This record gives sequence, structure tokens and C-alpha cells, in this order.
Amino acid sequence: MFDLDGVLVDSEPVWEEVRRAFVAEHGGAWQPDTQSRLMGMSTGEWAAYLRELGVRMEPDEIARGVVEEMAARYRDGVPLMPGAVEAVRRLSASLTLGLASSSPRRLIDVVLDAAGLAEYFAATVSTEEVPRGKPAPDGYVEAARRIEVEPGACVAVEDSSNGLRSAYAAGMRVIAIPHPRYPPAPDALALAWRVLPDLGALTPGALS
Repeated sequence: MFDLDGVLVDSEPVWEEVRRAFVAEHGGAWQPDTQSRLMGMSTGEWAAYLRELGVRMEPDEIARGVVEEMAARYRDGVPLMPGAVEAVRRLSASLTLGLASSSPRRLIDVVLDAAGLAEYFAATVSTEEVPRGKPAPDGYVEAARRIEVEPGACVAVEDSSNGLRSAYAAGMRVIAIPHPRYPPAPDALALAWRVLPDLGALTPGALS
């Protein structure tokens, strides 16, 4: 089970830039811990949170505006993490792959299609499609259900604190590949079964 943002796509800096600018342009105030709190939230959750920061719009309007800007950025090119395509192809040769992402469905599909990776995933889940975003386990549990396996038979690949907590709460073994700019909190990293330096180290052997 892959996460998307921060694992396959180096999108966290883009999300931060877009949402920070949106908050500033619409009367809100970005806080020092805002980015870390937003990582893993579902669309509805982060849109409501941005409203709490003072954005003078309804959450659905906030979500629509931010997602439109993200889609525009991705149309100019998807910032894939080094080794992302190779890792997905390498693992898909012997394993069934799923994906559980906090990104909206629209952006998941844009990214996977643009990267030529959609065909390698048996199931993809946006936390828009489940009751709760990360750190709740809902997205990972649903992804396992869609490929008809028990969560305990899955290994999740995550980078963020909330992502690690989500996959662990789902009962999966978790491989952490920390993002150098947004490292997970120590207590979240402690939940990892293994910690790898990058996607190049993510091989079938690392999962055994």
C-alpha cells in the first residue's frame, strides 16, 4: 500500500505553497504548525481547518479553489519523487499494489495517469471516500478491502506522521521513507516496522 504525497510525488512543498498563498489571499493567518497539522487530512478536514485560520469562505469553496490551483500546477508537470516510477514497477512484478491517499480523487487520477502508473494499482482510495482522513485508519482499511486482503497482510509505505499513524492503526506493517523537508515526529516514526532512506531501497526483499 502506497501513500501518494511525499512518497511517490514530491507534492508537500507544492501543497504548502498553494495553501499558504490561498490563506494569505483570503484573509487568514498561517500558523507555525499549520503544515504539519494539514498533512494527512482529508479534503473536507483541511478545508474546514483553513476556514478556522480565518479564510472568509465556506469549506467547499476553499477546497475547490485549492484543488483547482493544484491541478493547474500538475498540468505543468508532476513532481515525482526520485525512483517513484521504478519502485512501483519493480514491486508490481510480484506484489499486488494499492494506494491510500489524502489527495482528492481528481488529483490522484491526474498524477497516476500523467506518470503512467495507474495500471499498476489494483485499487486506489482517496480519504474523500471514507469517513475520516489520516491519522484515522479508514483509508488504508478501505484500500485493503478493495483488493480483498486483510490489513494485517499488507505493508504500507509512508512518509508523514499522520500517515504512519494511519497505516499502523489499520494493522499494517509500515515502512517509513521520511521526507527530508517534512520529517515525521519521533513518536510516529517509532511505529515503523522499517525505515528506508529512499525509494531505491524499496525492493521485494525489503518487504520480507
